[in-house]
Amino acid sequence: MIIDLRSDTVTKPSDEMLQVMMAAEVGDDVFGEDPTILMLENKIAKYFGKEAAMFCPSGTMANQIALRINTQPQDEILCDRTSHIYNYEGGGAAYNSMVSIKLLHGDLGRFTANDVKKNINPDDIHYARTSLIAIENTVNKGGGSVFPLDVIKEIAKVAVANKLKMHLDGARIFNALVSSGESALDHGKCFHTLSVCFSKGLGAPVGSALIGSKEAIGRARRVRKVMGGGMRQAGYLAAACIYALENNVDRLKDDHRRATQLANLFEDKMYVENIVSAGTNIVIVTLAKDKPMKQLLEAWKKRGLLAVPFGPNEVRLVTHLNYTDDMLQKTMEILA
Repeated sequence: MIIDLRSDTVTKPSDEMLQVMMAAEVGDDVFGEDPTILMLENKIAKYFGKEAAMFCPSGTMANQIALRINTQPQDEILCDRTSHIYNYEGGGAAYNSMVSIKLLHGDLGRFTANDVKKNINPDDIHYARTSLIAIENTVNKGGGSVFPLDVIKEIAKVAVANKLKMHLDGARIFNALVSSGESALDHGKCFHTLSVCFSKGLGAPVGSALIGSKEAIGRARRVRKVMGGGMRQAGYLAAACIYALENNVDRLKDDHRRATQLANLFEDKMYVENIVSAGTNIVIVTLAKDKPMKQLLEAWKKRGLLAVPFGPNEVRLVTHLNYTDDMLQKTMEILA
């Protein structure tokens, strides 16, 4: 038995999902003629109360397109120092949009309206023009921490008062919604654009969406084109995403339960210095400084447990729909 906790992206489509994919009605999406793509885009836009959506092959592309359409060269983006758009998108903000990033120092990736106020640049030619606030929910490097909606609403008020735009990197927004019980529609009201991912907790093999107004998504399609993101009979992938959206959201609570139980397994381990697990599906374990990470990961791998390094002396483990209670029991035996 191989227990793969490297990411929630390692899941495989279920038999039911594969059947839906193979039965999908398709067309040429670049011509706007794929009915299953159109169905998915309409469905996810309505889910968050927005006018339009655009299918993308990856969350990174969706985020990068959002940065491009919400900024101009020489602008500056405000985001947390842990954010995916800063740490894990290959410097794309500078490359694709020619903007700088100012990093905020929040709590597990969650900053406040006051943090935003203090970091908006003055209207002075010596400074980059602050134009966009980017929020990640849940926060990957925050151990799956949930960004509270009431805090987001306060940040949105600051954005309106200062004529700033708001973007949500919602790669794991469904985990946040299930954990908090908050409304997708209420989240949608706070942001100009939102990216969501279907290939993480929801278990689709490929796919993200960028969501916003008709005008914003119209401009986004031009950027997707130049990035090479236009696909043809992509409805086979969209069918998997629709299935995931309709069947795999509520079950995320099982991933959250198992992640909490997994975090508890490290409580009595002498080689563990700290554990971050915020109640969703991510566990970050900080090892004692005298414990070689490579040696530990190799020892786990030999016993069938896969995880990834996540910074100096940190290991990340992510639960997902292919991680069962039997696997949790086996994990306990391996760690013992």
